[in-house]
Amino acid sequence: MLFQGLAEKLQETFKKLRGKGKLTENDLKAALREVRLALLEADVNLAVVKNFIGRVWERSLGAEVLESLTPAQQIIKIVKEELTALMGDTRSGINFSATGPTTILLVGLQGGGKTTTAGKLALYYKKQGKRPLLVGADVYRPAAIKQLEVLAGQIDVPFFSLGADASPVEIARRAVEHAQRQSQDLILVDTAGRLHIDEELMAELRSMKEAVEPQEVILVVDAMTGQDAVNVARAFQEELGLTGVILTKLDGDTRGGAALSVKSVTGCPIKFVGTGEKLDTLQPFYPDRMAARILGMGDVLSLIERAQSTFDQEKAREIEKKLRRQEFTLEDFLEQIERVRSMGSLEQLLGMLPGVGGAKELRKLQAQFDGKEFVRLEAMINSMTPEERRNPAIINGSRRKRIARGSGTSVQDVNRLLKHFEQTRKLFKQLSEVGSGKGSRKLKPIKFPFF
Repeated sequence: MLFQGLAEKLQETFKKLRGKGKLTENDLKAALREVRLALLEADVNLAVVKNFIGRVWERSLGAEVLESLTPAQQIIKIVKEELTALMGDTRSGINFSATGPTTILLVGLQGGGKTTTAGKLALYYKKQGKRPLLVGADVYRPAAIKQLEVLAGQIDVPFFSLGADASPVEIARRAVEHAQRQSQDLILVDTAGRLHIDEELMAELRSMKEAVEPQEVILVVDAMTGQDAVNVARAFQEELGLTGVILTKLDGDTRGGAALSVKSVTGCPIKFVGTGEKLDTLQPFYPDRMAARILGMGDVLSLIERAQSTFDQEKAREIEKKLRRQEFTLEDFLEQIERVRSMGSLEQLLGMLPGVGGAKELRKLQAQFDGKEFVRLEAMINSMTPEERRNPAIINGSRRKRIARGSGTSVQDVNRLLKHFEQTRKLFKQLSEVGSGKGSRKLKPIKFPFF
């Protein structure tokens, strides 16, 4: 899980502070010593750690404790604010052109994920109403242009390239002309990378920048390389002049040093983060939300936004009506399970809940919300006939055996599914009666073994 080690250590440190009614200077020193060690273990840049600890120390000594807060809570508030500032304070979006198409050069070393990120950005902004054009200008890596063309086809956006024999500068220039003719308002140029930074690479990128005058020059870098990612960002910033950074593979970076260091070291804001392999796993980067997650405060806003993008409002109202009329079927149930799974992995979703900043809490919740149960539920429901899914009452003993065999589960599993599905419908019937004033009986608690 992202920032797993850092989150656990910081939360454990602040848990000790909460047990003290009054904090002394020695208490604060001891706590900040642990915070410093936790940041260094998370591979945060040494200079960044020193500056961060210095700011927290200075503010903590002079801070007046708010009437509604304990001293420990005030320290945590200061740490959250400083973590947010460290990562850029506020969300930094794309600088769109007021007239004509917006051009974005995606730069970086080989293996950082530029080509896939270009596709992800195109899909993200297509959903926002933009008309993106993907441009293949990596003429050196074998099949790079073809890879981008395939991605463009998958998300149904236009693609432009002159082939591997053309000059990258000419490809970029002609792409802008093409976009203007076709009324495309967002140009995403996938540039070539190298195994390491060299003058030839930088000279080519500078020529491309001069030729198309992009609104954004964004570095795409692998977060899992830690301080190497920060060093690469610093080199590109000095040589080329960046407007932002996209960190890929952030879901696999349990330490988080790059995310906490890159803004402070380079001055470039993190604009997006990649949290998975699928094309819809590019997320805007919110420093305040990330700081809250590190400190175990959760990220409910991101969870709500993800749910809103997944669940259609009209469909939600239709499901609500079905539940009230007890017309909710196993087909509807299966559809809702699939929608929840499309929001992301169970680990990602649980990590956005307050109080789930470390592995201990995550393991407890995963024990209750076992993601494998979703697979078993889907298997059992998919093993039913359409009539059985619409009318579970017809599922007798022989049908239950057939469903169990077809789904690789047991008859007991099928029995539990049907029993608790029926209890769910009764629960919503009770809630609708209480809400309408028709019933006032006490609701009986229902235990769900699958959730």
